[in-house]
Amino acid sequence: MKVLVLNCGSSSLKYQMLDMADEVMMARGLVERIGAAGTAIKHRRIHDNKTYESEIPAKDHKESIEMVLKLLTSEDYGVLEDLSEIEAVGHRFVSAGEHYSNSVIIDQKVLDTLETLTYLAPLHNGAAISGIKACKELMPDVPMAAVFDTAFHQTMPPESYIYPIPYEYYEKYGVRRYGFHGTSHKYVAQRAAQMLKRDISDLKLLTCHLGNGASICAIRNGKVYATSMGFTPLAGLAMGTRCGDIDPSIVFFLEQQEGLNSEDIDEILNKKSGILGISGVSSDFRDVEKAAAEGNERAQIALNVYVQRVKTYIGGYIALMNGVDAIVFTAGVGENDAGMRSLICHNLYNLGIMLDEEKNKTHTKAAVISEEDSRVRVLYVPTNEELMIARDTVGLVLHGTDNAKIEWKPLAGDMMDEVLRAVKRYLKTLE
Repeated sequence: MKVLVLNCGSSSLKYQMLDMADEVMMARGLVERIGAAGTAIKHRRIHDNKTYESEIPAKDHKESIEMVLKLLTSEDYGVLEDLSEIEAVGHRFVSAGEHYSNSVIIDQKVLDTLETLTYLAPLHNGAAISGIKACKELMPDVPMAAVFDTAFHQTMPPESYIYPIPYEYYEKYGVRRYGFHGTSHKYVAQRAAQMLKRDISDLKLLTCHLGNGASICAIRNGKVYATSMGFTPLAGLAMGTRCGDIDPSIVFFLEQQEGLNSEDIDEILNKKSGILGISGVSSDFRDVEKAAAEGNERAQIALNVYVQRVKTYIGGYIALMNGVDAIVFTAGVGENDAGMRSLICHNLYNLGIMLDEEKNKTHTKAAVISEEDSRVRVLYVPTNEELMIARDTVGLVLHGTDNAKIEWKPLAGDMMDEVLRAVKRYLKTLE
């Protein structure tokens, strides 16, 4: 089955075309500045790395998707003979609140529900709805699925998601911790279980999605127990430009002292805080690390704050789960910054975490990077949210279920163990 995966941002569109028979990416691309002057598209065909870059006159997501479909079927840059080869479309949808705990096929009833959820993530959810409507118009007979960043976290117990504010606000407005990056956390958790040759239902995992946006997820027996992001992606760790956890009274103090309104505060906390806000240098960790190495004190403080926040969540989640079997690093910083992984793992040996510095520096692909006698395994696993979205989409279209109930690509040489574990998981669903 060939699946088109779309990730619509407020003014952008990321896409991948995948052949799910072998889970091979055929093409990928990005449209930026949608609706503004200088809308640009960058498209890459994977098998020969042929790239197309150009400005395009796209006033909305529909026109952007039309351009993507033309490129996918073009003679010079395409990977499809005809649009009829697209058998399904998977859409990333950031927040579904409590409405959906699994991915869903999009019919009119689902679309109507999604339109009522725009307030949960105004920029992202509204853009996703625009993408869904555009695809319905351009490819009316192609089945589509919505895959939610929040769905994976719906297994959290109440003590992990209820805020200590009047309960009526949860009942009236759904104010609670939802968590984000769920598609990434789910993918790397499943991949880590494969690498460790363990059933995920027997593991305690900490997955660290560390990028410009960052979150940590505590996964016990295959289910999320706690996660660092909250009602919105602003909570939790210090991030590239987001503040993470702060004293709420700071908001009222700044409003009074600076004469700021809620829009001003939102701009500061989401776009001017975090590593950028402390360092004054950049939200890019490479720039901040370079500045720190050159003696920039604020840059060093920013890095120290980031590391301390990550360690605090790691320690807290280990306590909540009464131990951990493995810690998994992923996303831009988690995957590419060996120095940051080293700083985070430094002096955690009392928790059973012992990083192998040589493996940490020399990895070239997903790997276990802890010392052989480390009680807690440390892994580096590149995330693949688009593949996870495509898997869920295929599962829904072909089997009427999400991929959590499907065993994907058992490891060579361990086929029988994998089959037995899959049977055990299936039997559990019948209990």
